Amino acid sequence: MISLNAITKEYPGKVLFKDVSLRIGDNERVSIVGSNGTGKSTLMKIITGEMEPDSGEIAQSRSNTVGYLPQDGIAHSGRTLFDEASTAFDDIIAMHDRVDELSEEISRMTAQPDHDDELLHRKVEELGEIQHLLEHREGYNIQTKVAQVLTGLGFYERDFHRRTEEFSGGWQMRIALVKLLLREPTILLLDEPTNHLDLEALQWLEDYLLGYEHSIVLISHDRRFLDNLTKRTIEISLGKLTEYSGNYSYFVEQKVLRTEQQRAAYDNQQQHIKQTKQFVDRFRYKSTKARQVQSRLRQLEKLEPIELEDEERGISFDFPEPPQPGRILMELEGIAKSYGDLHLFEGLDLTIERGDRIAFLGVNGAGKSTLARIIAGIESFQKGNRKPGHNLAIGYYAQNQAEELVPQNTVFQTLDLVAAGEVRKRLRTLLGCFMFSGSDVDKLVSVLSGGEKSRLALSKMLLTPSNLLILDEPTNHLDMRSKAVLQDALSRYDGSMVIVSHDRDFLEPLVNKCIDFRDGKLRITLGTVSDYLRKRAEEQEEHRQRDTAGHVVEKKSAVHSERERKREEAERRQDRYKRIKPLKNRLDRAEKLVSDLETKKVDVENALADEATYRDEAKAKILTQQYRDLTAELESAFAEWERVQAEIDEIDRDFDS
Repeated sequence: MISLNAITKEYPGKVLFKDVSLRIGDNERVSIVGSNGTGKSTLMKIITGEMEPDSGEIAQSRSNTVGYLPQDGIAHSGRTLFDEASTAFDDIIAMHDRVDELSEEISRMTAQPDHDDELLHRKVEELGEIQHLLEHREGYNIQTKVAQVLTGLGFYERDFHRRTEEFSGGWQMRIALVKLLLREPTILLLDEPTNHLDLEALQWLEDYLLGYEHSIVLISHDRRFLDNLTKRTIEISLGKLTEYSGNYSYFVEQKVLRTEQQRAAYDNQQQHIKQTKQFVDRFRYKSTKARQVQSRLRQLEKLEPIELEDEERGISFDFPEPPQPGRILMELEGIAKSYGDLHLFEGLDLTIERGDRIAFLGVNGAGKSTLARIIAGIESFQKGNRKPGHNLAIGYYAQNQAEELVPQNTVFQTLDLVAAGEVRKRLRTLLGCFMFSGSDVDKLVSVLSGGEKSRLALSKMLLTPSNLLILDEPTNHLDMRSKAVLQDALSRYDGSMVIVSHDRDFLEPLVNKCIDFRDGKLRITLGTVSDYLRKRAEEQEEHRQRDTAGHVVEKKSAVHSERERKREEAERRQDRYKRIKPLKNRLDRAEKLVSDLETKKVDVENALADEATYRDEAKAKILTQQYRDLTAELESAFAEWERVQAEIDEIDRDFDS
């Protein structure tokens, strides 16, 4: 458990938080949301102790271990990939050394007839405790565990012996994530962990975190990722933290209601202020009203003004009308592309037709961005033909498009120079969609950050009429609001598109065809990303069943040694422990809830049995409603307890059979 009490953090001219408090308990799943610049990452750094608050205090359990993955700035060197990942188990290796040391001491003591029984007992106890910890952390299977997590996050076995300094920035972040997952901190803080992951690695991470036995705190712009993993949402806005007891979609629904209530409260307050000022102005100089005037003025001074958050609804834009193309927009025939000894494609064929809305999917390094550049006409290839269709007009966006911006122009000038027609009247609205507001539009391009330049390059590209959009990771530097605006505009876009992205929620309503890159070949799946993922899952299950069947046959034909038999039994015990432990935690919470509710129900029953209660009709009515509510909650809690107990019993039967 960790608790932040009355935390304040501010910078010159900007207050991030003021007297905010936050508690993160055991086994929680929390997301931190808010617009860019509201302080999400700063809050994480305060939780880790990496950054000090200006005031307030942080309290946490002694048993806490905190693991933190920042957005960037991590680099590894001096070891192989496998050795670097294995440093997560330095404490395990030390425990192994202690086991060997204790075993030798115990053996030596038992060989002596006059040994110290109490000392021997303490050493045996210590040995048992360490062995229990090793079993829990899978300490006897370090190499397998390291290989499993490395592979899950997209590293190949051939990478294991490469030096870590050979990997690029995105892969450096993956190495850091591997080490965090292997270390298993009791509070895992992840700041945009999906930014450098392809779809397969993202899915693996999501599945892994669903089974994680400790607390997780997430910052992410991937709505699907947050929805699937979190059960509590903390919003940062206007220097305050607001808690919502649900995932991101629940937060969005409740935020709409809260905004409406806030608007109504603001309007009421403004009306009250207006009426008070009118009274003061009218009677300020009347001696008979002086006391009332002063009273009203004191009320205004004490009034805490209600602040309204930036209005996010109603912001939208539309692409310029695209020129009408022919039926075939692009044909690629027999394309071969290599970088030295790295062969990406050989004999690749692809046809893009009018109305195609394509997602390029697959592991990083498979050639998605390269093929996008070939289609756009800005990447050469060794063999084959690229045939643009009739009246084709391409709009292309990639991260390096920011390099083509003119440093001496302002943000507004950058768009104004390419805009035409009615859209010129709405340039500030368009810039607002991509997180440029107020004086931001007058900034020179030369002083913008990398993310700001990328957003500006994207908004510039969207002003040029085109009938084939090619977007390479367009959402990387967008917050939820900007991403929703872009998604909405793309859904109304009349042209065709190719999108390289791993953001499932962004792609889902936009695409009608998914192309998977694997081993230099393209595999096309008609439908949405969900259709593609469902088909992939079915295929993987078929492979798993075939592998399992083959493994069973192989096991029957093999003669296991006693050591192998014991190892299998230990693995079964570990598997049972991993499956039952989170259920046991749920069962304990359900039992506690039942006990608490039963106690409350007894208290209400006693109050209802008191004759004095019925002489107070209002009190009797409240108690009766409380009794009904507690009865319903108790039934629900019992049902939860029975469900969890049934799951535990089912697992026990599986392992006993």
